Amino acid sequence: MTVPTPEAPYGVDPLGRPYSDKSKIVAGILQIFLGSLGIGRFYVGSVGVGIAQLFTCGGLGIWALIDGILFLTSNDRTDKAGRVLRG
Repeated sequence: MTVPTPEAPYGVDPLGRPYSDKSKIVAGILQIFLGSLGIGRFYVGSVGVGIAQLFTCGGLGIWALIDGILFLTSNDRTDKAGRVLRG
């Protein structure tokens, strides 16, 4: 772990990308349990996708479940600013 800087207050990942203030665990849990409302996507700042999930009830739950699992297992998910989710 590197010393936090103003550009990366939460540090950087092994590839040098700054970490977000958002957690992938929180995003994944929100998406699994409240994904039909798009809450996980709203949490990470993806408002457009959140609205789409809201209007489609999370793709009848399938899209929301898969999205939640991907939040929990992927190391490449980012927030609105393009920073990698922590966790």
